[in-house]
Amino acid sequence: MYSPFSPDNDALYQCWREQKLQHYPIYLDDLIVEVRDPRHLTVTEHQAMLARCRKANMVIYAGKTGDDPDRSIPHRMAQQFGLQHLDHNWLADNDGLTSLTVAAVNSGAREHYIPYSNSLIQWHTDGYYNLPEQQIHGLLLHCVQSAPEGGENRLLDHEIAYLRLRDQNPDYIRALMQPDVMTIPARTDGDIVARAKNVGPVFSVDAVTGDLHMRYTIRGRNVVWKDDPLTREALAALGDWLEGDSTYIFRGKLEPGMGLVSNNVLHDRSGFTDTQDRRRLLYRARYMDRLAGTGVREWLA
Repeated sequence: MYSPFSPDNDALYQCWREQKLQHYPIYLDDLIVEVRDPRHLTVTEHQAMLARCRKANMVIYAGKTGDDPDRSIPHRMAQQFGLQHLDHNWLADNDGLTSLTVAAVNSGAREHYIPYSNSLIQWHTDGYYNLPEQQIHGLLLHCVQSAPEGGENRLLDHEIAYLRLRDQNPDYIRALMQPDVMTIPARTDGDIVARAKNVGPVFSVDAVTGDLHMRYTIRGRNVVWKDDPLTREALAALGDWLEGDSTYIFRGKLEPGMGLVSNNVLHDRSGFTDTQDRRRLLYRARYMDRLAGTGVREWLA
């Protein structure tokens, strides 16, 4: 396969690695682009955002919409980056967006899931439990209201995670590319299987484009890992690095009018506290597309 992410193609990997690390962002501010209206980017704004996505698989926009709850903001932003195939997950709203806010008691299924609570969410990529044909490649978050306290995110380019592990031991990549390394058990609703069991790799390479995809969660519940020494060692190495103080891990908090556009990078969320007159609300949109113009072929052209 003509891809730097093939573990057997070291020459191409070294070429890509050199380009990847050259002028890589150091500070969170390096990822932020100020925009007037995220629904209608100027050519200059779009180019600035795209440049950051090409380098780091993510960009943070700081718009002037404040706490405007207009749901067209994330929809229009996504369209401007070629994101079209929205994942209508089962807890999404009617338009495919998911309103991430604390669910009220006795309000239904959402109150039983961590994204709709004020609890810590550990490192993950979105949709890691999706079936192979429904993998999430694009992720967008838009902040309508931030929590008065907490709710910060850590962000890590999944290509950097791959690079770090491959440099440490290429066999770690081979272990995490095993087709049966990560199993998400079926989710049942009584006697009905609401979501089928999903078995697959952590790292995979698109057979057509050569791009890297990652599905991962650090949580211990509802995940079954292949029980072999190399897999355990690779997961431990990744977990230790994610909890370290690497400069490649960005830390920050989305405020009203800000958002994240990404190729489904690794992220987490700290716990937070709402008040009666200020409740955290983010819109989340998941896409089965990758951001247009950010593929590895653009790197190697």
